[in-house]
Amino acid sequence: MKKKMNICPAIFPMPVILIATYNDDGSIDVMNAAWGCAFDTKQIELNISDSHRTTENIRKRKAFTVSLADVSNMVPADFVGIVSSKNDPKKFEKTGWKAHKSELVDAPILDDLPYSLECTLECFKEDYGIIGNIVQLLVDDKFLDENGKVNLEKMQIISYDPFNHGYYVVGKKVGQAFSEGRKIK
Repeated sequence: MKKKMNICPAIFPMPVILIATYNDDGSIDVMNAAWGCAFDTKQIELNISDSHRTTENIRKRKAFTVSLADVSNMVPADFVGIVSSKNDPKKFEKTGWKAHKSELVDAPILDDLPYSLECTLECFKEDYGIIGNIVQLLVDDKFLDENGKVNLEKMQIISYDPFNHGYYVVGKKVGQAFSEGRKIK
C-alpha cells in the first residue's frame, strides 16, 4: 500500500548541477543548484531565484555553463551550494577547481568536472526560471567508451536525494532503453 507523504518539489534522482558564470570583475562564480532539467532537446531550465549572484551574472552576461558533479568533486560541489559568493568572494578559489574561458559563450568551463554544457540565455521565466540554449556539450575523453559515447559508469555522476539530503552515485546500467519493453510482446 502506498503511504501519503509530504510534498517534496522534486523528482528523484536530481542531478547535482553546478552553474558557472563570471562576476563583474571577471572572477568566477559557481553555485550548486539541484532544481534544473532538460527543457527541450537543445535547452536547459534552471530554477534559481533572483537573490543569487549567479542569476545577476546570467542577466548581465547572457551566458553560463552547467557542469554535473561526480564523486571525486562531491565536497567542493556541496561547498559551493552552502556558501554564497556574496559572503565569501574567495568561494571559487577555496574549491581548488581550475577553469578556463569558453570559446563559445561568456562563461567559464570548470576543468575538474567531467561533463559541461555551454549555454546562452534564451529567457527568464516568471518566478525562478532560466531557459538556456545549449551551444555545446563537453565531456572529458576519459569518460568515453570505445565508440566515443559517454560512459556513465566511468563518470560516477552524483545525484541529490531531496528526501534525505544525501548524494548518490548514478551509473550502473540495468537495461537498454527502447529494447527492454519489447520483451512484453
